[in-house]
Amino acid sequence: MFQKEAMPPMKPTTKVAGRLAVAALALTATVAHAQDPLPSWNDGPAKKVIIQFVRATTDKASAQFVRPEERIATFDNDGTLWAEQPMYFQLLFALDRVKALAPQHPEWKDQEPFASLLKGDVKNALAGGDKAIVEIVMATHAGMITAEFEQIVKDWIATAKHPKTGKPYTEMVYRPMVELLAYLRANGFKTFIVSGGGIEFMRPWVEKVYGVPPEQVVGSTIKTKFEMRDGTPVLARLPAVDFIDDKDGKPVGINAHIGRRPVAAFGNSDGDREMLEWTQAGSGARLMMLVHHDDAEREYAYDADSKVGTFSAALTAEAASKHWTVISMKNDWNTVFAFQK
Repeated sequence: MFQKEAMPPMKPTTKVAGRLAVAALALTATVAHAQDPLPSWNDGPAKKVIIQFVRATTDKASAQFVRPEERIATFDNDGTLWAEQPMYFQLLFALDRVKALAPQHPEWKDQEPFASLLKGDVKNALAGGDKAIVEIVMATHAGMITAEFEQIVKDWIATAKHPKTGKPYTEMVYRPMVELLAYLRANGFKTFIVSGGGIEFMRPWVEKVYGVPPEQVVGSTIKTKFEMRDGTPVLARLPAVDFIDDKDGKPVGINAHIGRRPVAAFGNSDGDREMLEWTQAGSGARLMMLVHHDDAEREYAYDADSKVGTFSAALTAEAASKHWTVISMKNDWNTVFAFQK
């Protein structure tokens, strides 16, 4: 939803190239004056509304000018900035951790959901729904200090590969969205990740991949406790959920961590609805966008029937009635992943 007005011409600059992880940092320095700041986006309504919004909100002569300190943009991660199929990547991380920890837990051979996981039967392991997922996450994400968990995540993200493409997970990021992050930052916006994923799972790698520093990540958390171990202060990760940053938790997390209402919000599923509603409820210029996964050839095609990244008919109707922009991966992006070019 955005009120359009006449826009001044853009200024020229260089073209950004290279691998996606490098581009996340390089783009910000060059994109502010680009002839085309979003080269991986096809010319169309989605690209047009983004550029119009940025021009209007950064032009002091515009009635829709937004002060730099109020230029807050929030992005969901799974399915919005990187892929989320065949299942959330953090869950794949947890499944790998079950295998690594199995020698320390012989009881898992007869205990669900771990018994099925160790047999390679992921479907049966997850048949227990949220309860099974919480059990898996608690067993693999707790029982260590924060520094140890950070290193485990770094080691996994550096070596693990996507089951379909064989690419590192950090290459399964959407090039058009990395360009968008950089374009917004180059025009004075502060970009935040607001995800249902674990905050300490994302923080070790998001700055390198997206150019978003760890302090600008809002996510789900487990409880931690300050302890002294051998004279050294540490934070111990406890097997208990502290906060779920999904659905109606997202505005709560934004308020707690950021302290300002976003003027732009980007998501891809029912889990992002409340974040977009919260963003739109503010005054002045607002931009709300949803990525629709409709490209089975270059990525995946799924929406209402998917248990991962559900894009329900109700969300489609709300987007239409409230004039949120739905991004068609198939039609709006000429490139999905950097490695496909």
